[in-house]
Amino acid sequence: MSNQLQSPSFRQSFLTFGAIICVIGVGLFYLKTSLHSLMLICLLIAGISALKLSQDGFKSIRNAMNSGIQGALSAIYIFILIGVLIAAFIQSGTVAALIYYGLEIISPALFLPAGLILCSFMSVATGTSWGTVGTAGVVLMGIGEAMGIPLPLVAGVVVSGACFGDKMSPVSDTTNLAAMSSGTDLYTHIKGMLYTTGPAYLVCLVVFSFMGMSYAEHGLPASELNAMLAGIESTYSINLICLLPFVVMLVMSLKKISAEVAMMSAAVVAVLIAILMQGAQFTTVLNSLFSGGSFETGISTLDKLFSRGGISSMMWTLSLALMALALGGILNQFGFLRVLISSILSRVKRAASLVTTTILACFLGNMSMGEAYMSIILGGQLFGDAYDKHKLDRSLMSRSLEEGATLTTALIPWTTGGAFFASTLGVSVLDYAPYALLNWFNPLLSILLAYLGIALFRAKTSTTETKSQVQTADDQLKQAAN
Repeated sequence: MSNQLQSPSFRQSFLTFGAIICVIGVGLFYLKTSLHSLMLICLLIAGISALKLSQDGFKSIRNAMNSGIQGALSAIYIFILIGVLIAAFIQSGTVAALIYYGLEIISPALFLPAGLILCSFMSVATGTSWGTVGTAGVVLMGIGEAMGIPLPLVAGVVVSGACFGDKMSPVSDTTNLAAMSSGTDLYTHIKGMLYTTGPAYLVCLVVFSFMGMSYAEHGLPASELNAMLAGIESTYSINLICLLPFVVMLVMSLKKISAEVAMMSAAVVAVLIAILMQGAQFTTVLNSLFSGGSFETGISTLDKLFSRGGISSMMWTLSLALMALALGGILNQFGFLRVLISSILSRVKRAASLVTTTILACFLGNMSMGEAYMSIILGGQLFGDAYDKHKLDRSLMSRSLEEGATLTTALIPWTTGGAFFASTLGVSVLDYAPYALLNWFNPLLSILLAYLGIALFRAKTSTTETKSQVQTADDQLKQAAN
């Protein structure tokens, strides 16, 4: 297809991006319009602009849209499986048991920092922020609501912890992709991230601990707590067996079994427990995997929580993600983003400015392509020579790619990550984003340290060796794409 495409000018690229950002900004913040409608308008703008560059009309545009969606097919599978997993966990009593034990053990004063550590541990162990949000995150939202803690704040804690592991875990796909795209060793990449992510995480832990102290008096009165526990006990048979599906998913993830297999296996175990131990009807359980369940515990907050999940609950998110990915396919395949970034790079003179440009470019890539994977891959292709020119180690580039792409995707409502988190947690991105502290602190701290000359790693290998590493990484990426 590339043989039939012309490269856009900087002016055309700038105007196209400007129009898209204006549509989203005005529609989302001023007109309060549906994101789906805004994405449709943005697709129209990008399509019309791309039409001027295509020699075979709409065919190239359709192919570009298809390529954007095809590049994130694995994420689409996860969307569906998370809906199934949540419904199965609710039917089996896994969510109910975790809330039951959580209400008995966790105090309101420690809830926020404990939630951050729990989500961090799980996401580091499993390498997936989505799996963490879809399981531990759902439970923490239920406990936080019962304790009277604002849900946007709880969601911010969950997202911060989940994204920490997604960024730092050696079994995370984005961690491996950033290292591979940059031509650096995986553990050198992780070690490099510790210089900025470590301090940012500690700051978040302190801030959440301080904020949690203000909710120390929000503990449920004994009568209300007993009523909630009794409501759970009257609906489910609560014991440690209920936690088995959660344990199965965690163990399989630790053994580096693919996320799809781990989630499906955990869902199967949950379905068996729902039928054999909870006494649920086979037909009811199967129907819940699509449409979610319906429970009456006598406690409205629990009824709302236990009536979630199912494939249908993911459709709003999935449809938005498909449109955003199609938009990203057009902007990527026709070179709009590449032209903008290349023009900016030609003006970068300092190492700190290069780090800042990399982070901001990945953020822009997330906004335009709707997915962190493409931002990381494109960033690795565009910024490599600039880091070599400034004699900077490639691990600095891989760190900047993660901080600009992996972390910021949760802050943008129309990305696959942002849409998924909002749908799963029941809190809009714009509401929880101010409290997703790690997703803000980490990139900003990285930029600050760069201008202070701290953690700016200098290259230790020759240019020839570096180019060899990059070529190997490019070959691996092409094989993965095929």
